[in-house]
Amino acid sequence: MQYILLIYDNEADWKNAAPGDQAAMVKEYGEFTQGIVKSGHSQMRPGDALRLQPTSTATTVRVRAGKTLRTDGPFAETREQLGGYYVIEAANLDEAIEIAARIPSARGGSIEVRPLMVYPKPGA
Repeated sequence: MQYILLIYDNEADWKNAAPGDQAAMVKEYGEFTQGIVKSGHSQMRPGDALRLQPTSTATTVRVRAGKTLRTDGPFAETREQLGGYYVIEAANLDEAIEIAARIPSARGGSIEVRPLMVYPKPGA
């Protein structure tokens, strides 16, 4: 099943971070991205028609003090802004949450995990 991992974080934290901290975060994101591509969890193809399933299917993931916390539903702090996303392939919600917890921004922001409805391509 395909899931979208919506990344919410505080833009001011990035803007105010030291250049070395920014570089370290960019490196972590690069490693995360390479890892999900190599593992086969990232299979999004350009031109796919996607739609989010209802908010009732959403789960929000945060990592605090090394512990993965999950909340049913979409829930971002008002100080957090949507900064990016990944579309992944996962066997189930638990696997999607495990992947979401590895996103670097999960440690300070939140990751909304939502299943996708995939429409067939025209003519397929």
